[in-house]
Amino acid sequence: VNACVDVVLSGVRLLEALGLEPGDGRNHLVLNSQQDLKEAFAHFMGKGAAAERFFSDAESFQHIARTASEHPGAQLYVGGNAALIGQKLATNPDLKILLCGPVGPKLHELLDDNVVVPPESMQERDEFHLILEYQAGEEWGQVRAPNANRFIFSHDLSNGALNMLEVFVSSLDEFQPDLVVLSGLHMMEGQSKEMRHRRLLEAVASISDIPTDIPIHLELASMTDQDFMSNIVHQQVLPLVNSIGLNEQELLFLTQAASGPHASLGSWSGVPDVGVVSDILFWLLKEQGRPAQRASDLTRVHFHTLAYHILATVDGFWGNQAAAVAAGARAAGTQACATETIDASRVFLKAPLEFVTSQLEAPARVSLNPDEPVVSWQREGISFHFTPVLVCKDPVRTVGLGDAISAEGLLYSEAYPQ
Repeated sequence: VNACVDVVLSGVRLLEALGLEPGDGRNHLVLNSQQDLKEAFAHFMGKGAAAERFFSDAESFQHIARTASEHPGAQLYVGGNAALIGQKLATNPDLKILLCGPVGPKLHELLDDNVVVPPESMQERDEFHLILEYQAGEEWGQVRAPNANRFIFSHDLSNGALNMLEVFVSSLDEFQPDLVVLSGLHMMEGQSKEMRHRRLLEAVASISDIPTDIPIHLELASMTDQDFMSNIVHQQVLPLVNSIGLNEQELLFLTQAASGPHASLGSWSGVPDVGVVSDILFWLLKEQGRPAQRASDLTRVHFHTLAYHILATVDGFWGNQAAAVAAGARAAGTQACATETIDASRVFLKAPLEFVTSQLEAPARVSLNPDEPVVSWQREGISFHFTPVLVCKDPVRTVGLGDAISAEGLLYSEAYPQ
């Protein structure tokens, strides 16, 4: 239920246009000023890590957004995880997509014809999100980016309050979907704790109204509040959904917030270790999912990082996983390079050619075979499908890559009726 217009441009160029000088990086959980923006951008650019933050000052944000959207290098796109996933699925001519999010005039103009927006979702003004991109090796003062990525921030109150969730759920009766995709919970971090708690309970009540025969996928995104993530995992949202999609930052944050395996790991160094990722995915499905002795519907996790993807599913609930994880990896390579098909001269392999499947249990050692790029293994009723990604050398656009990967993976996944 989150939708906006993405203003995509070079982070360094925007900071220069705002008259900000390079300086030391520093993490800020909320941005209260241009100084906070400058420090947080430098912090994450130095790590080459994606991050998303709320900008608290409305007036200052409007000034930055205006400077960004009028910058000669800026491009305007459909934004918001829900709208991006909808837009990706809508490229399939046989699909109709219902999108409920705050849709302003510019966003409505950018959406695919196959995307249906209920009148209650329309609003007079667009919500803008600023996406500051940087390239591998790009420098700003003393900071040098180890790889290409982006820093996202917004002052977005409609999406932050999940304003369109009830409209969405009430529209489902008429629309009769085969699949429900939810996203936007991370946008609530800009709200006060009380407001967030109340809204999460209302969201849970709404999601509980969705008929149980419709599979529900939840797309996670960058978060900073461990208590909020812990609520999502343990008590409220995770047990209601059948599938989740997330990247390496979100996976690590999730296990830290919920005291899962490898929770003491502060951050990834380089390509995330496959065995560590596999342990956390196993714990997620075993302890928080359907096999646990609790009422949970979670049976599928689609994990994506730059170098490889893993699709983990509880046996008996999903089919066609090898095709699904391969399709997601292909989408990553083509979308980042903006090509129709994978162009071998423009991509490279970053995935480990050998890895172990666990760091906690007696693991299997796997060697990649180029002729069989999808590797699978089992662990106590849970299947893992791993594939390397052909990583784009000079990415044209990294925004929405995770959403495209999850959308494509869902398109190829077969949910068995229960």
